[in-house]
Amino acid sequence: MADLEFFFDPVCPFAWVTSRWVAEVQALRGYDVRWRFIALSVLNENQNAEWYTEGYRAAHMAGMMSLRVADAVRLHHDNDAVSRLYTVLGTAIHVDQRRAEITADPEAFLAWALAEANCDVSLASAALDDSHDAYIRADTALALERTGKDVGTPIITFNPDSDSSSSFFGPVISKTPRGDDALRLWDAIEVLATTSGLSELKRSNRAALDFS
Repeated sequence: MADLEFFFDPVCPFAWVTSRWVAEVQALRGYDVRWRFIALSVLNENQNAEWYTEGYRAAHMAGMMSLRVADAVRLHHDNDAVSRLYTVLGTAIHVDQRRAEITADPEAFLAWALAEANCDVSLASAALDDSHDAYIRADTALALERTGKDVGTPIITFNPDSDSSSSFFGPVISKTPRGDDALRLWDAIEVLATTSGLSELKRSNRAALDFS
């Protein structure tokens, strides 16, 4: 039984920073994390605002192709393998700034990532297999069902297999806290997320993203 579920799109930098905080808390507390999917390409498929440029669309499509491969890993390996693949992808895309490679040649980039994650390299062909989209869309819909619409990534669910489950968007953090700082933030967020009647707490970004 999972202690929490984390919905991610590999190309989202905010989800990446938050996921490293979740991984830190997972290691410190021994939590069982179920890694699930939310696709920015699906969230924005009807987006026609001026800011949603071809560059954004291409990046979000790269995220969808990555999630297709992650779904193939889920089917052929297990949740731990999905976690390993996300770690490899996130490190390459956000820390090492290799985002251009995944849009230029997604299959080659994802084959490399699969090898690094100790997964079946042949699963890279899933990048172009839209039969995985139904599952990814269902996970995306489930995440929004839990939080309501007009949110993005990441989404976290506490106690997903219990009657007391609670979900929220975020937290959006600019840098991953470690050690005691990670646990203090976690405990505070858990209280907020599971408090009846609390719907939103927000302020604008105040610091540049730090992937260190």
